[in-house]
Amino acid sequence: MPHVTGLRCVLCQTLYSPDDTLYVCPKHGNEGILDVEYDYAAISKFPVHPTTNMTAGMFAYRALLPLAAETPPPPLLVGGTPLYNTPRLAQAAGVTQVWVKDDGRNPTASLKDRASAIAIMKAQEVGAPIVTTASTGNAAAALAGLAASVGLKSVIFVPASAPVAKIAQLLTYGATVLLVEGSYDDAFELCLEASHEFGWYCRNTAYNPYMAEGKKTVIFELYDQIPQTDTRLPLTHIFVSVGDGCIISGVHKGLRDLAAMGRLAEMPQLIGVQAAGSAYLYTAWRHGEDVRHKPPIVAHTLADSISAGLPRDRVRALAAIEQTDGAFLTVTDAEILAAIPALARGSGVFAEPAAAATYAGLQKAAQTGLIGPDARVALLVTGNGLKDVGAAMQTSGQAPTILPKLTAVKKALEEHGG
Repeated sequence: MPHVTGLRCVLCQTLYSPDDTLYVCPKHGNEGILDVEYDYAAISKFPVHPTTNMTAGMFAYRALLPLAAETPPPPLLVGGTPLYNTPRLAQAAGVTQVWVKDDGRNPTASLKDRASAIAIMKAQEVGAPIVTTASTGNAAAALAGLAASVGLKSVIFVPASAPVAKIAQLLTYGATVLLVEGSYDDAFELCLEASHEFGWYCRNTAYNPYMAEGKKTVIFELYDQIPQTDTRLPLTHIFVSVGDGCIISGVHKGLRDLAAMGRLAEMPQLIGVQAAGSAYLYTAWRHGEDVRHKPPIVAHTLADSISAGLPRDRVRALAAIEQTDGAFLTVTDAEILAAIPALARGSGVFAEPAAAATYAGLQKAAQTGLIGPDARVALLVTGNGLKDVGAAMQTSGQAPTILPKLTAVKKALEEHGG
């Protein structure tokens, strides 16, 4: 890791050597999340332009990642996902511009592939025979798929309530899948115990310090893909769906890295969107609660990817909002479901519930005056809608069944529109 200067505890600010084999700060146990720090003066000299090297994906930014020079990336193309300008979504929300970053186009159809690519490479660096993670589905699929691409074994802990499509992905990749009769938090703790007991390499985010480093690459790409055609701030707000807090902390890390290298003219406001039934961080932010001591809640939402009773990356997630002068907001499950077809029909991007929550959040932010008509917004779509077809079917309606006759076509068009 030639440009890594240390690992800093987010709670006590203790700085550890990058050569220390650490997941968390030993002074705080599993809560002592570590941030990776770099020699920004050195890495700012490296040109990184994925728009001219999209075949490299996220590894166009290798100089900004905590990897040994000799470690090969997985063979699957991770990152380099498309960014769409969506004027109809902007018009519907009443804002100046809306960009949609479609990370559902990654190999296993979610942003979590970015973190898992790093996990696989770090596991290879330490010679781990097995990689493991706990997940509601997307991180698990990402790890299983990336592990399969290099022939590494994976053991996955998933709540038994996870969508069938996500479990099918894991089994298809050949992972050992353990369905936990309990919540994501139960699966997380069991995964940690097993990794300690058996010496597996643990991918769990808000525990493994390198996972945010993979996720931050979505921000590097986003800023390189937006045309720099005038002197205006290219983005005023970035909307991120939030459950465990790991993606928004990775997004914030990417922004901080860009700022440290002098490549960010002005910090955008981060808007964290939580499901109303899983609003731990929104409540803490709204009422000024200390998330280091706030007890877990009972989370209930159909958006399984953002369902978390105790967000593991809660300290950094809250800091991401506070340090960018951003905000948390909540959306109901009904609003999330409605956002799936609205996003798809306004942009052509099919999102799973947790990913569509960002568009539901944009609509609410515009309606409540949280953002104004001059806003230039990016929505992170973190997972493909094929992850949870059942949810989409709840809100998209049913197709009529007709006889193979033109008269039946005419009748169906009269009754159902067209």
